[in-house]
Amino acid sequence: MGLKAPLYFHPLVAVAFLSVGAWWLCAVEPQKTSGPAVPVSGSSTGATLVRHAVNIKSGPETPTVLTNALTHTGEPVPVACSTCHATRTPDLARRRAEEMKDFHQGLAYKHGDQTCLSCHNAANYDTLHRADGTSVDYPRVIELCAQCHGPQHRDFQAGAHGGMNGYWDLSRGPRERNTCVSCHDPHAPAYPKVRPVFAPVDRGARQQHSREQAHEAKESAHE
Repeated sequence: MGLKAPLYFHPLVAVAFLSVGAWWLCAVEPQKTSGPAVPVSGSSTGATLVRHAVNIKSGPETPTVLTNALTHTGEPVPVACSTCHATRTPDLARRRAEEMKDFHQGLAYKHGDQTCLSCHNAANYDTLHRADGTSVDYPRVIELCAQCHGPQHRDFQAGAHGGMNGYWDLSRGPRERNTCVSCHDPHAPAYPKVRPVFAPVDRGARQQHSREQAHEAKESAHE
């Protein structure tokens, strides 16, 4: 059967639709932004809505190694990784921390079957490298991790992976998101299996049990 009367768009529906649209304009997360709040013009009222930035934390600074030499204040002198590695022949097959004799002793390493130079750049040990050999600075480590951990990076971009602080509604304030190594040890990224201290409480099951007990008591009183 066809419609016998024309379908009209109710004014209340229009108001609800525009309200939801304005909320989405404010709350939707940009892929990667930083800096001050950005004004966005509202399409319905002409008012200017403030959309705050989403800042993704940077990766670590370029690492250094402490030496036995001391500064004038008595602090160990730090040197870049390339200071020593530039004079050594890269070992492309090394994949065990136990094989390191001079530095990095005690390093916990468990990252699949990857070698050290799967990520560290043998051409410049002060950087990392992508699978195609191009350099990646340590602060941009997320670009390196995303190559192998595609599903996690996809979920990260959607806001479902990685912790964050700040405001979900970006019209109220900014948001700060973690990067990969904010939570994961890059040399042993898997979280250890743990058992919760307190057993989870299913409040719905508890309420249902209470209702069943109350019903049984009521039935017994009528017998």
